[in-house]
Amino acid sequence: MDLKYIDIHSHVNFKAFDEDRDAVIRRALDADTWVINVGTQIDTSRKAVEMAHEYEEGVYAIIGLHPIHTGASYHDEKELGEGGVEFTSRGEIFDKEKYLELLRDPKVVAVGECGLDYYRCTPETIQKQKEAFIGQIEIANEVGKPLMLHIRNNPNSVHPGLVATPQEGNNPDAYMDALEILKQYAKVKGDVHFFAGSPDVARDFVEFGFTLSFTGVVTFTHDYDEVIRQTPIEMIMTETDSPYVSPKPYRGRRNEPVYVQEITKKIAEIKGLDPEVVAQTVISNAKRVFKI
Repeated sequence: MDLKYIDIHSHVNFKAFDEDRDAVIRRALDADTWVINVGTQIDTSRKAVEMAHEYEEGVYAIIGLHPIHTGASYHDEKELGEGGVEFTSRGEIFDKEKYLELLRDPKVVAVGECGLDYYRCTPETIQKQKEAFIGQIEIANEVGKPLMLHIRNNPNSVHPGLVATPQEGNNPDAYMDALEILKQYAKVKGDVHFFAGSPDVARDFVEFGFTLSFTGVVTFTHDYDEVIRQTPIEMIMTETDSPYVSPKPYRGRRNEPVYVQEITKKIAEIKGLDPEVVAQTVISNAKRVFKI
């Protein structure tokens, strides 16, 4: 395959793709685009691994427990379908051995998406998230595979896109808390998925050795232009986060991996670089980080 693009964070393993999953993957592969599907709990993680083995080349898996699924969470039918209500009502307790078994599969390239999500949280849920996060860092360390981070702040306590607000009282900062945990426990590096922090926070993660990945949001807002301009192209990756946040000109439709080329082109425009150079650099970055 003459590889042109890579979507390092997609969810074609979600229920939203039950009716045409293979067609979606084939569209990406036919467009010389590789896909990494990311798990959010044990069932979607297993599905990502199963899918990776259905294709000889170009489809990989990342397995892990999303922070919002460590406790009772909003039920998203695109992710789990109607039958997932029982799961989201109780939350999942991180089972190290189950995930470690999946992680040893050669088609699994990282652990995640794991991290901290303070969008709707209490001190109790934050503690559960931190425990699951540390557990996933530990298995990544054990196997020597990178981390796929999910980090999100509460927009009521930290202005979206400007996350470098001083931490205080009831306004914890998910980015700073995650970085503190990583510095204490992580022997591996990885990627900060759907990065939405400030240039200062971006610099902190890049200096620590983590790449930043960007979604279709960059095609219809300028909130992350400065972060992209300041981040070395060798530390940037592209993702769709399908089925969410479709880029222009596909807004309003279900997102899918083949649209990652629009994100690549926009990053090139923001950085004033040739789109083909950006695309090939991103591919090199992904191969370096995920060892694919």
